Amino acid sequence: MRTKEEMGEKLNEILEKSYDAKEGFHAASKNAKNKKLQEYFRQKAEERDMFIQELKEEIKGYGQEPKEDGSIKGDMHRTWMNLKSSVSDNDEAMLEESLRGEKAALEDYKDITKEKDLPPTLSSKLNRQQQNIQSSINNVKVYEQMFD
Repeated sequence: MRTKEEMGEKLNEILEKSYDAKEGFHAASKNAKNKKLQEYFRQKAEERDMFIQELKEEIKGYGQEPKEDGSIKGDMHRTWMNLKSSVSDNDEAMLEESLRGEKAALEDYKDITKEKDLPPTLSSKLNRQQQNIQSSINNVKVYEQMFD
């Protein structure tokens, strides 16, 4: 098991990426042309906001200060995504980026949930969030088929 400090740091990494995902989904909801995709991305942004609140509580429980925003890398990625969508007018491109981000998030969650001796409440929250991300991956694949 990781030390308390290491666990807090890992949770903060996931928190930072959750901020990035929330902002990415929010931007995608504004840029999507398809109404169903707009709603889907809006719901995903709200879901990530819930993840953020839960992660903040857990991080405080590890005696650390939760990060308050996303990463510079996430800001750059959103800028690129906004540019790409404005130039291509392509909902499929946003779905591809969403899928890529969700797969990366899933790997982060798999890494932390394999830890032994996670407190039951933390384990439960992380497993539920991981399942939601897996569900999101499946949904994005279905949406992608709409554009094939």
